[in-house]
Amino acid sequence: MATNNNSSPQQSQQYPRAFALLTSLFFMWGFITVTNDVLINTFEKIFDLSSFQSGLVQFAFFSAYFVVSLIYFIISSNKGNDPINKIGYKNGMVFSLIVCGLGCLLFYPAAAAKSYLLFLTALFVLASGVTLLQICANPYAAIMGSKESASSRLNFAQGFNSLGTTIGPLIGVVLIFQIFSNGEANVDAVGKTYLIYGIIFLLAAALVKVSKMPTFSNTEQIPKGLEVLKYSHLKWGIVAIFFYVGGEVAIGSYLVKFFQHPDVMGLSQEAANYFLAYYWGGAMIGRLLGAVSLNGNISNNKKYSLMGLISIGIFGFIYLVTSIKNTNGEFYFQFLDFAKVSLFIAFLVLNYLAFLLGRSQPARTLSIFAGIVIILLIMSILGQGQFAFWSIISIGLFNSIMWSNIFTLAIKDLGKYTSQGSSLLVMAVVGGAFIPPLQGLLVDSIGIRLSYLVPIICYAYLVFYGLIGYKQDTTQS
Repeated sequence: MATNNNSSPQQSQQYPRAFALLTSLFFMWGFITVTNDVLINTFEKIFDLSSFQSGLVQFAFFSAYFVVSLIYFIISSNKGNDPINKIGYKNGMVFSLIVCGLGCLLFYPAAAAKSYLLFLTALFVLASGVTLLQICANPYAAIMGSKESASSRLNFAQGFNSLGTTIGPLIGVVLIFQIFSNGEANVDAVGKTYLIYGIIFLLAAALVKVSKMPTFSNTEQIPKGLEVLKYSHLKWGIVAIFFYVGGEVAIGSYLVKFFQHPDVMGLSQEAANYFLAYYWGGAMIGRLLGAVSLNGNISNNKKYSLMGLISIGIFGFIYLVTSIKNTNGEFYFQFLDFAKVSLFIAFLVLNYLAFLLGRSQPARTLSIFAGIVIILLIMSILGQGQFAFWSIISIGLFNSIMWSNIFTLAIKDLGKYTSQGSSLLVMAVVGGAFIPPLQGLLVDSIGIRLSYLVPIICYAYLVFYGLIGYKQDTTQS
């Protein structure tokens, strides 16, 4: 990877402030993406939508990934000059954050018009910015150090992405249901909430602009055409990202409805939204464990001890945050009965053991985790009450490292094609646009529980990619 100052990327530890700022961007797009789960249930009630119609929230958001990434790929393949390589990752991230901010600000006029279509349009614009941000930030995190530690570094950044996905639903619920309304969600509350988010994104763009960050860029010309697709591990990786994102988003999109099912927990919508934090918080735990597990610079004894401390610490954080309640503007703690989270703790131990079984190998860990998710989905479909409830929540623990591991395996040794390959992988995030509405159709026809047969198919492919699909063709140069 060439840079504008003719130097090679150094270890991320040599850019502590730059890497810290980068991880904050991962936090932001995790925060804003998972808030879609709150919007789905909110819009369903406000506009009296079916499960399929409310699932269009995810379609509008994730279809932008496909459209924007496709345009990006067409430009780079026809011009022979990758846009991000040309302008540099820092400038690319500034532009992306501005687009995110504008998308959020569009929620305000959509609320004024009380138009579901305008809300979907605003989501598309917002997601366009998130798409560009991911095209820049994912490879940027991967190249800020050695190839060997790329998965570890990206898992660490994704850990902060998961912090955003953990806090996002809680903040969204408080703002939409309590701060900007009297407990009954309305479009004005949604508009005001996203107005705040938009201002934050624009401030982040200004911060990145004035910050000192290494301006990695690639000065090499890339051949016109589809040369990047000669890499088989990238092609299989594109499909893997499609199914991973589709499966993860589908599971998260209908969790609230699953929690509300009388054979599961029969929770209210507001109470169910709080438990999304355990699902996405589990992903945060797993990603931080992955960052440690895949770091070859830490001895095994220190590695396993640190992983144990992270599991305990982050669980405690989630338990504390989800215990914060707000009634009539007064905040107080209402702790969940510790015995009720014992199943989650058991799955937390299983997650730790699965990392040990993965032996710090990204592909091996991916296939093991995908297999466990399939088992948890089956348990959720067949089980009842607390057993089904915590089984499906614990899937977040094992989703954790999948994006990072697939991404780094797929762009490995792409060289000058790295940004172009990244755009194709981000394009595959469109799986989040198609799989959730497909599951929504099954929710309306055969019920919420059996609808979770859909993501099982997605994770079966991930087992294949972790076992076979990731392998590089040795004839490629």
